[in-house]
Amino acid sequence: MSDFTNATEAASLAVRFDQTGQVDKAVECYRTAARLLDRVCDHVPPEKQIEIRKKVKEYLERATFLQEQKDRAQQAESERGMQQCYFLMQQALDADEASLKDLALQLYTQAVELAVSMNTSDPDVKQKVKNVAAQALDRAEELKGIKKISALSINEPEKPVSPRAQLQREQSVHLKVTGKQVYTEEEKEVLRQTSNINDNCFLPFMDVDYSEKFQYALPFEDKASKLKLSSKQEKEFDCWVRPHEVSVDPKMIVGEHVDCYSIKQTVVSDCSFVASLAVSALYEKRFNKKIITSIIYPKNKNKVPVYNPFGKYMVKLHLNGVRRKVIIDDRLPYSKYGRLLCSYSSNKNEFWVSILEKAYMKVMGGYDFPGSNSNIDLHALTGWIPERCALRSNDADFNAGALYETLRTRTARGDLLATAATGALADSDAERTGLVPSHAYAVLDVRCVNGVKLLKLKNPWSHLRWRGNYSELDTAHWTGELRRELRYDPDSAAQYDNGVFWIDYASILKFFDVFYLNWNPEIFKYTFCIHQKWEAGTGPAKDAFNVGENPQYVLRARSPAAVWLLLTRHITDIRDFRDNNEYITLLVYKNNGRRVYYPYDPPPYIDGVRINSPHYLCKVSAGEGDSFTLVVSQYEKSRTILYTLRAFATCPVALDRLHHYPCTRTLRGEWSGRTAGGCENHRGTYPNNPKFTVTVAEARSPCDMVLELKGPKQYQIGIDARVESIDDPTVTAPFLKESSGPYRSGFVYLELRNLPAGRYIITVSTFYPAQEGPFFLEVKSTCEVSCETRN
Repeated sequence: MSDFTNATEAASLAVRFDQTGQVDKAVECYRTAARLLDRVCDHVPPEKQIEIRKKVKEYLERATFLQEQKDRAQQAESERGMQQCYFLMQQALDADEASLKDLALQLYTQAVELAVSMNTSDPDVKQKVKNVAAQALDRAEELKGIKKISALSINEPEKPVSPRAQLQREQSVHLKVTGKQVYTEEEKEVLRQTSNINDNCFLPFMDVDYSEKFQYALPFEDKASKLKLSSKQEKEFDCWVRPHEVSVDPKMIVGEHVDCYSIKQTVVSDCSFVASLAVSALYEKRFNKKIITSIIYPKNKNKVPVYNPFGKYMVKLHLNGVRRKVIIDDRLPYSKYGRLLCSYSSNKNEFWVSILEKAYMKVMGGYDFPGSNSNIDLHALTGWIPERCALRSNDADFNAGALYETLRTRTARGDLLATAATGALADSDAERTGLVPSHAYAVLDVRCVNGVKLLKLKNPWSHLRWRGNYSELDTAHWTGELRRELRYDPDSAAQYDNGVFWIDYASILKFFDVFYLNWNPEIFKYTFCIHQKWEAGTGPAKDAFNVGENPQYVLRARSPAAVWLLLTRHITDIRDFRDNNEYITLLVYKNNGRRVYYPYDPPPYIDGVRINSPHYLCKVSAGEGDSFTLVVSQYEKSRTILYTLRAFATCPVALDRLHHYPCTRTLRGEWSGRTAGGCENHRGTYPNNPKFTVTVAEARSPCDMVLELKGPKQYQIGIDARVESIDDPTVTAPFLKESSGPYRSGFVYLELRNLPAGRYIITVSTFYPAQEGPFFLEVKSTCEVSCETRN
């Protein structure tokens, strides 16, 4: 019975090795236990033999299963190693072809080292590895001894890398930068501060980033890889997986073009982002211009994104005023029910959708992202100019017909990407119409057939469609001619719900709230941008009375031009999306580029609407030699705002910041008792008002000055200035008396230009006598002045 004892001991060891993952030892022990039990079988009573033979079969089956599982894992590992070898070899060949000898040699060497280190029993794989290693080694030997050159990116070989990375104003092959190329130190600080977004750092994209390393000894792991999941994801979550673990042949893109119909949203609340992917993918196929896949790295020599078996990707997104670099790995959330818990392509081997979504969700703080809108998402993905068009059918200024024609003609021309979003809908309306409340839909087509205005939309969920006019359920409106013109068969469409449907424009106006339009920057020739900071303590919390301390800029056109101005507020915290209380806009004044103090006197040429979106677009039509003052405005500023102001123009324009006067003196006082004399209408008491003497010393050029008076808002206040004396008797006084004009509540200003050296008397007053209270008088000037209280 010693064989039985040994068999029992072998079986016990087999189970222990099996549980600890020691496959080879477990297989050996299971087989030993089976062999020893088989010997025992002939020496035991017949009733025991059945039980022993059952155990023999169980041990052998377990040993076979473990061995086959190990063989499959080794085969998968061998194939993965082959993918890595081919990836390195292809990148080396691309670098070699681009005459980047130093980089090519490095990649050939890595390919040889990886091939040599591979351990596989598969003769076919062995031969392939041997061939790759031989080819790489031969070419590496040929390259040895060649003078090394600076390594450029294999992805963008035409872009040189300077010895020191320079941060310059971005430009493209389509748009020329019309101003200074290099950022100021202040602008660099703004971009640095807003590189930290949701506890991760996303630096501005520079030429040196084209040479990013994508191959490692071990699969790449991003420290921020395991993004925070949404509550819906957490309920189903099982583990994080890499593409090769759920796909037999993972690729970044399958076929020649990405397919908008293959994109599927799951449980992440990013319908606007998925809709943005859909319209971008359709644009790529329709116009053969890579606006979305072009931002994914690594790429091959044809600049097509490729699957990286080392698991690292770089995505270039437009964030906080500039293009920024986002690094991720390819670990994706996976359900215990065997599906990806993120957006994905219906082609199970294609992963560009999941990779782009993960990069964007990393920026946005995780998959529990509360949602944004397609203006924000499409701008981040493409850099196209965002515009929001609210559907206000009851508003007299809203031109529904013109908006439809813009959608129809400009999408067909390739100038425009569009999505549409519903607002709140009653449960009964949602059930009846098939529309999802507060949901974004991709606009795939806009057609007018015999006067019938139609739009083709896609629900990012890839199911649940419109049930009204011109849906696949509508038997009344689908004429034969309409079916032929649109190449649409509602009967066939009814067989499969892919979330795509036709809807008439009248129903859009009734059930949808807004169109989000993103314009192709290529419709312009020139661009320029400024990155700035607006400190929380600068200017009043509300600028309803005084915009003199708001950031202001001068826009000058050299020739007639269409100029679009995009104001972008930088966002660094996901809480800003959840509870956004910052309302910004741009006011435009046609006043020869002079500083503006009163927001509505004179009225602005364009009065911007204050919105809490990060982007605000303003369109200006400029004539030759026109100058405009641009004022950044806000509803109620509670904290420091960092922003980018970008101009797109059809002709060269100049965009310059209006700087404040370099010299500032603040005088404090009050109207009290006798000194509360009122305006000049009260001749007996007006002379008793507080007076100040401002002395302008001799300077190289005449002095410009502005006087700003701030007092209680319940009083109407004003400023008078008189010349007391001029130092040079040959110089004529520039004026006898100047005033701030009509008395105003709480704030007035008075500009004095070209002041010669001399003494000037300043009087501040309320409109009525006996109005008591404190005031502040700020004297701002281009040269140093002295100020004294006169009475």
